[in-house]
Amino acid sequence: MPPLDAAFLERACSTIADTARSAHVAVVLGTERIVDQGTRITALVIDRDGSIAGFQDKVQLDPSEDSTYAPGAERRIFRSGELTFGIVICHEGWRYPETVRWAARRGAQLVFHPHFHEPEPGGYRPTRFADPLNTFHEKAMLCRAAENTIYFASVNCAIEGSPSTSAVVRPDGTLLAWQPYGTEGLLVADIDTAAATGLLASRCTTT
Repeated sequence: MPPLDAAFLERACSTIADTARSAHVAVVLGTERIVDQGTRITALVIDRDGSIAGFQDKVQLDPSEDSTYAPGAERRIFRSGELTFGIVICHEGWRYPETVRWAARRGAQLVFHPHFHEPEPGGYRPTRFADPLNTFHEKAMLCRAAENTIYFASVNCAIEGSPSTSAVVRPDGTLLAWQPYGTEGLLVADIDTAAATGLLASRCTTT
């Protein structure tokens, strides 16, 4: 990959922050950043007033990323208005359910899960959510919500042939909304934060 352009990232973040302030919306932006330890995969959180709330770096890297990126060192909880939320990035949410539970046990009502799921050559092309013939990924979305009693919002790019899509899952593990496969669009869902009690996450006994 080409070297990371720090000036470009700074301009892009500034532009998006200005737009967030104008539209009065909060933003979770999948991006990269340069730190002393190297380049990190990260999510930048921008609040509704355009202020930078902080970053959630990807802590659990996919093995294929080890030679390119430095892992993050900590997890964070964010707040915007009445919503308390956490973020897990791609591989973390699929393979490490502990990352979602960490946020749920600290009051997150919703966990955002930005991911990039490329199609495999000759891979299965789903037309319905959580198709039994498809990979495990969309079933994992349902589990991450149900096993923690929180909302789980998984966001993929609109990639032709991708085996997963963007979806919002209720705290009981049922599907609230999903985006048609490979179709660009804005997925909108209303959530009831009172339903996101975090009950099952709080009952987990750790040793």
